Amino acid sequence: MRPDRFAHFAAIDWSGAAGERHAGIALAICEPGDAPPRVVRPGHRWSRAEVADWIVRKMPAETLVGLDISGSLAFADRGAFFPGWPESPPDARSLWAAVEAQCETEPHLAAGAFVDHPEIARHFRRHGGREGDRFGGGIGRLRVTEHIGQTALGCRPTSNFNLVGASQVGKASLTGMRVLHRIAGHVALWPFDPLPPHGSVAVEIYTTIAAVAAGRPAGRSKLRSYAELNEALVAVGSKPVRGRGPIDDHRSDALLAAAWLRQVAHRPAYWSPPQMTPDIARTEGWTFGAL
Repeated sequence: MRPDRFAHFAAIDWSGAAGERHAGIALAICEPGDAPPRVVRPGHRWSRAEVADWIVRKMPAETLVGLDISGSLAFADRGAFFPGWPESPPDARSLWAAVEAQCETEPHLAAGAFVDHPEIARHFRRHGGREGDRFGGGIGRLRVTEHIGQTALGCRPTSNFNLVGASQVGKASLTGMRVLHRIAGHVALWPFDPLPPHGSVAVEIYTTIAAVAAGRPAGRSKLRSYAELNEALVAVGSKPVRGRGPIDDHRSDALLAAAWLRQVAHRPAYWSPPQMTPDIARTEGWTFGAL
């Protein structure tokens, strides 16, 4: 890849929480070089719809943007997202469309209605002790990128079919699929789309990977002070940001991930994980940086 392929690097820390605006959503951006990343609209509480609009209408040209969501569900382990159901979507784009169709009347790009579907609910673990008979037990089903890439880094992946507990990521990922459905066709969505020679590209990120790259243990990936954040930024080739004292981990995740993307975006191996087959790219997707 050309070293000047991208002119901007952005990262979005995400939230699947109920409601319209979320303290848990943060955007950061930087340009090539080593200048410190910066928060987009500091102090603003973003809605999920605003984030989608920013990507489509306001994001600078030639941006590599990382979204801290899972772009799909496990497929390869059982040959389907929802095995045993004839209407199970055949690929990730069909999955996004199914989430959107089931939730089109649900406000704020929420996705609760999707898992209320009687067949789909069988595959999820939900609050109130509701575990579908096809959930599978244990931590739940994982994608290949979670089995191979994240585990190799010392991470403890969480199944997107689990919607219970502080570490669950399923709600955020399902709401993120409504955003992917909206921005598809406006930016390339890797690896569901091939990497184009020019134009903006969106990838799935896992902010813990950026923290591990900066020398943090996977179990201590959250940066809650400017001192910790700036130590990590320097480790990924960035100048520090201004600030003292505490910082919320949503902004620190986004700031560090943007700087990390800038450091690694031009490495060919990140765009061609050896375990990512064409079928996996089409159905499950991949976490950028999980090798």
